[in-house]
Amino acid sequence: MRRKSQTVRLAVVLVSALLANTAGSQTAPAQAKTVNIGLGYIPNVQFTPFYVADQLGYFRAEGLNVKYQHGYVSELMPLLLQGKLDYLVGDPEDAIFARTQGADVKYVAAMYQKIPVTVFSLPGKNIDAVADLKGKAVGIPGTFGSSYFALGALLDSAKLKESDIRLASIGFTQLEAVRSGRVDAAVGYVNNEVVQLAAAGIKASTLDVTAAYPMVGVGLMTQDKALGSDTARKVVRAMQRGMKFTVADPVQAYRVALPVFKSGGGSLDVLKASVPLMQSAITARSGLGYSDPAAWTRAVAYLQKSGKVPASFKPTDFYSNALISKTMR
Repeated sequence: MRRKSQTVRLAVVLVSALLANTAGSQTAPAQAKTVNIGLGYIPNVQFTPFYVADQLGYFRAEGLNVKYQHGYVSELMPLLLQGKLDYLVGDPEDAIFARTQGADVKYVAAMYQKIPVTVFSLPGKNIDAVADLKGKAVGIPGTFGSSYFALGALLDSAKLKESDIRLASIGFTQLEAVRSGRVDAAVGYVNNEVVQLAAAGIKASTLDVTAAYPMVGVGLMTQDKALGSDTARKVVRAMQRGMKFTVADPVQAYRVALPVFKSGGGSLDVLKASVPLMQSAITARSGLGYSDPAAWTRAVAYLQKSGKVPASFKPTDFYSNALISKTMR
């Protein structure tokens, strides 16, 4: 407990010093514009780039006052559409299905360049290839989101159907369900459950889903009417600065963000496992947050092939790179 309290005190001192430096070098306008951003789930280490952007004054430097609201995307998306939120962080599929249902929503900045989804199991289950899933009980949060679509694409890549496995909706209890033997494998995350098992001395067996479903991961989305605004560019630029700081020094980023998500909101190991997901050859050329058009094309093609997205839609109906600053690499 002493160690945790020392870490928190160190983080507070560090943040104060960095904010002092920021205030000395950057002057924000007297009247900052308030922007409301919905962050899924609860305060968590996975949102470190956003907390960093706020704590270190990147939003203030753009003349913005940011307010974060946490909650499930199913609760936050209506608020975005009602104008009660200006931006929302969620899976690309959240933007896709909102769009197909008539909402003017677009995904505008990728925090992760690929989905962190994986199918994981304990070594003794001998699940080393997709074909090994046949007849097995596979746990999944539910039949929604990136996890579900990635699993479907993975099965399809091995010519398996959902009926070839025993799919179990287990909510967000994947780790406990796998460790207790309630399921043979579960759809989880390389930067969460796999990291937690490693911390317990267990090397999980994992199946990579990104070849079958090469979609970008969680990112920022907004309504179409915001796309041409100067405010949107400022929001994305501040987000990119937060990502750049996090990628360059995850340890320091963790310390800066820790007072926001607290000790129960995730470990440094989780953040370190997340940082590689933020970078790619694309971001090295085009800037952090840039969406790979090829990834969208292939992933949307799968969703259309499986009947989940009408064939009349183009991938570019769902995303835009127009707000990305290529200098933020």
